[in-house]
This record gives sequence, C-alpha cells and structure tokens, in this order.
Amino acid sequence: MDRNQVIGFVLIFLILVVWSIINQPTAEEIEQAKAEEAVRIAQQEEAVRTETSTPAFTPTADTIVSQAQSDLTPKPIQIPEQTSTLSNDLITLSFSSKGGRLTGSALSDYDKIVISDEGRTKTPVELFEDNKNRFNFKLPFRNRTINTDNLDFSPQITGSTLTYRANTNEGGYIEQRYTLKEDSYRIDYSVRFVGVQNEIIPGQKITLEIDNYLDPIEENVQFEKTYSTVYFKEVEDDSENCSCRGNDTKDRENTKIEWTSFANQFFNTTLVARSAPFDGLVATTEMLGDQTEDLKKTTALMNIPFNGSSDEAFDMEMYIGPNEYRRLRAFDNDLEEIIPFGRSIFGDINRLFIRPFFDWLSQFIGSKGMVIIVLIFIIKMALYPLTYKMLHSQAKMGALKPQLAGLKSKFKDDAQKVQMETMKVYREYGVSPFGGCFPMIAQIPIWYALFRFFPASITFRQEAFLWAHDLSSYDVFVNLPFHIPTFGAHLSLFTILWAVTQVIYTYYNSMHMDMSANPAMKYVQYLMPIMFLAFFNSYASGLTCYMLFSTIFNIAQTVVTKKFVFDEEKILAELNIQKAKPKKKNSFQARLEEAMKRQQEVQRQKELQKKKKKT
Repeated sequence: MDRNQVIGFVLIFLILVVWSIINQPTAEEIEQAKAEEAVRIAQQEEAVRTETSTPAFTPTADTIVSQAQSDLTPKPIQIPEQTSTLSNDLITLSFSSKGGRLTGSALSDYDKIVISDEGRTKTPVELFEDNKNRFNFKLPFRNRTINTDNLDFSPQITGSTLTYRANTNEGGYIEQRYTLKEDSYRIDYSVRFVGVQNEIIPGQKITLEIDNYLDPIEENVQFEKTYSTVYFKEVEDDSENCSCRGNDTKDRENTKIEWTSFANQFFNTTLVARSAPFDGLVATTEMLGDQTEDLKKTTALMNIPFNGSSDEAFDMEMYIGPNEYRRLRAFDNDLEEIIPFGRSIFGDINRLFIRPFFDWLSQFIGSKGMVIIVLIFIIKMALYPLTYKMLHSQAKMGALKPQLAGLKSKFKDDAQKVQMETMKVYREYGVSPFGGCFPMIAQIPIWYALFRFFPASITFRQEAFLWAHDLSSYDVFVNLPFHIPTFGAHLSLFTILWAVTQVIYTYYNSMHMDMSANPAMKYVQYLMPIMFLAFFNSYASGLTCYMLFSTIFNIAQTVVTKKFVFDEEKILAELNIQKAKPKKKNSFQARLEEAMKRQQEVQRQKELQKKKKKT
C-alpha cells in the first residue's frame, strides 16, 4: 500500500462520514415521520376496536328461519373483561378474559433502566405487554371465520392453573389452559376444541396468529435492535431467524416447526409445540423507524393440526424470560441457539469454551470486570508460545535493520529493487517477514468469538465495572451536544483508552521493525485504531474493556520479553549460523521473487515509455 492508496483510503472514509451527515433527516422530516406513525397506530387501534365490537358467533342469514325461532335462539352473553394473574418467585403473568390470552409478564429478578429528568430509575422487565399485540386462533367455521381474540372467555383459577372457556352456538366450547411451573419461566399451555368438529370446514386448518411488538428494554436501543428478531426451528433441522437489520419474511409452508421465539437482546417469548409440531410457519420482522416507541414488529402465523375429533387438544409450552443458556439448553431442542453467540466455529468456541469457563471463574470472583481481566491473563499466558514466536521474528528483523537501511540508501530511486534485495537478505539469514503474522491469525477465532460473546451474554447485563455501569452497553464518559453518524452522541472512555494504548503498542513495535520496503504501512498502522473509534464507541463496554486490558497485557508481554528474555547478541549469533547454512529456496519464495521481478520489469517498461514520450 503506497502513499496514494493511503490517501485514497482516508478520502473514502471522509466521504462516507460527510455523506452520512448530509443524509441525516431534518427536523421537519422527523416530525412528519412521527405524525405518519401516529396516524398508522390510530388506524390500527380503530381497526381493532371495529373488529372487537362485532358480536361473537352472530348467526348469518342462512341460519335465521323466522323471527319466532330467532327469539328462542340463545344469545351470546357479553361478559365484562376480567384480568387474571399467575405468579411465582420469578415471574408474574397477566391475562385477559377477552380472547383468553396473555397480556403481559413482569420478571422479578430483572430491571429496566428508565432515564428521565429525575435521573435513573428501575422498573421490572416486562415482555409481551404491548397493547397492540395479538394472540389469536383463527377457526374456519362453516358460517363464518371465528377469531378467538373477539370471544369472551370465562376464567377459572385452580392453584397455579388458569383455565379459560368460551362456548359455541352448537353446544361445543374452546378451552385454553395455562399452568405456571414453580420456580420457572415455563408455562404449560394447551388449547382444546370440544364439540366443534361439525362446525369447522373439512380440510381447513386452524391458524395461530401472533403479533409481538418488541419494546426496547436496554439503554443502547440501536444496539439492541440489531439483536432482536424472530427465531424458529424446523423438525430435525437447524434453527433459523429473520433478518435483524431490515424487513424480512421467512415462509415455511407445510413444514413441521418445533418452536418459534420472539427474541430481544437478552430476553425472549417462545412457544414450543409439544403434542405435535406446528404445521407450517410464516414469520416476519418489520422495522418501524426510530420515531416509534417499539424496536420492531414481529409476527408468526402457524397452523395447528386438527384431525376432526370431537375432543381435539393441542399441547404447547411457553417460555417467557431471560436468555440464560442453561435454562434454554434444558429444553433439549436447540432453543439456546437464539442467543447470538455466532455460527460455525465462533459460536462453538463461545458455547463450549468461553461461556462455561467464564461461568466457572464467576463462582470465585464477584466482579464481572475482574473476571474479564483474569480471563485475559489466562488467554494471554496460554497463547504466549505463539506470542513468543512473533516477538522473536520481530527481534530478528530488528537485528537486520541496519543492514536493510543500507539497501535503502543504495537503491533509493528503485523501491521495487529495495523490496527484492530485502527479501534476499531475509532468506539469507533465515528470517520470514511473515513470522509475526501466523500467531496473530491464530488468535483471530478467539478474538472474534469474544466480539460476539460480550454483547450476547446476559451475564454482563447491568454489571458495573470502574466507570462503566453496564458492561453489555457502551460506557459514557462525556455526553456530546450533537450526534455523529456511526459514532453516537457520547464518548466511551474504554474505547478512547484502547485507541491510545494501541497507538503506543504500535509505536513501540515499529521501533524495532524495518518498513523501508513499504513506508505507507508506517502510517496505516496508526490510522486503523483511530478509524475503529467510530465502530467501538457504541459497542458493549465489556468488549472494549477486554480490548483495553488485552492491549495493556500485550505491551507488558512485549516489553518484558524484549528486555529480559531476548539477548541481542544471541539473536545475531543465530542469524549468522543461519546465514552459513546452505540455502534451498522454497516454492513460495520462488513465486514471490518471480512476481516481484515481473512487477519490476513492468515498472521499468513504463519508465522507458515515459522517457520516449519526453524525447
């Protein structure tokens, strides 16, 4: 990468920043979007009121034979809406007799931080509580389609079991039963259709319609939005999910579905099929914009198996609670995969190694921040053999620095010649310029796994360390009076300190390295930490804390190793011994030198053409 490429790289970055600033919505556009959203919500509420006001089981014209007979027909009894609750030590569930459905859940052990002019206050985390939500069974009756969310159910509570029943005009009934398990977030749930086999159109399916408006729970709303979506799992297949970053639909018609989950960053509402799988699924996510109070709208349409018997029951199980790995793993149906630890090798590293090891350390260390530091120390010591090889390679290149400087002065007008001669020197002394790369590459899977681990693990939620009050969100050192695209309206101290220490670490390493063959890299290596400030400024402070102390450990290991472990005279002696050995050029070196010769020849031809044009 030469100077022109570096300049172009910086200009592209600046253009992207300016473009983001120019394309920010104006105050008028924001107000217009708010007004349009208010109209949309009002229209939805009006539609719900209109549908709700329709009497349930109203006879059609075909069923009315005479006024006298109609007077003898029993009329549906309008039951006032009643609210019922089930609770244990972990959760309180609220239900409505209108539709016999769940209307909210409050988690006792988890709080939501609300920031207002009065300061920071805590309220219990609530799930599936939005009044726009829907949980409806759509029954294809002969005379009309019945929606259970329009029906009035009669409640009956026995211990930890709540039973709702709504009668039909033909003497049958629809029953929903909820049983909250003790000391658990799990609810046994079943729906029964008794005596309705003659009313349902043969061959038609009963559909369960769920609308779940995911509300923001965490402080970093924009970050939480990228971790919220609908997950589902087909029978004998891996779990899937709708996109987290845009509108998306997954259509799995006539596919057997084990479970469907509506997941926030750290919490979820899940429905698991028990007696038989769901018969098909259409799942969607809809982005609602930054001007609404909701993160996004999620929906699921699932068909319920119906065999036409006189007493049809379909058993399910609900989970409404935190994304705790062990609780989700206990379902034994891959439900733990809704925790976004990552796919392939990165997810496996998090699930099988980092997560259990971190949980084990947490048994002995109360502060999650201190656990991070201990984890860094253990990882760095485990990877020290690779680090030693990298530093040893750098030390040998540093020992050759005076000799390489002579090449630069000798061929100062021919950069490609300098590169070729430099490679010859490295080969002569048995030094590989890529010797320091492999140890860094070997650490990438661990680093990327941690990159996914910190914002996905509920372990760090609202855990304070030093000046950060929540390791799952960004730490705020200074609030800015303006918003910078991709950067935010704050300064993260962990991120700033990491960038500073990274520049220090880079400077110290560059003192012992020769970059005469590619001078542009001398500046690019300082540019990268500064550019990453924009990305990590709004990232989970658990990761930026890890990055900061990891860089500090790197500096300490480098200084101690180079000052107290390496002996410059011994390194020179090693190089001289290697120089005296007969050399055999490997295929990679041969191809590299051949490529450099071709490039040098191309450059020479270009210079000759320039000279001809001048003459």
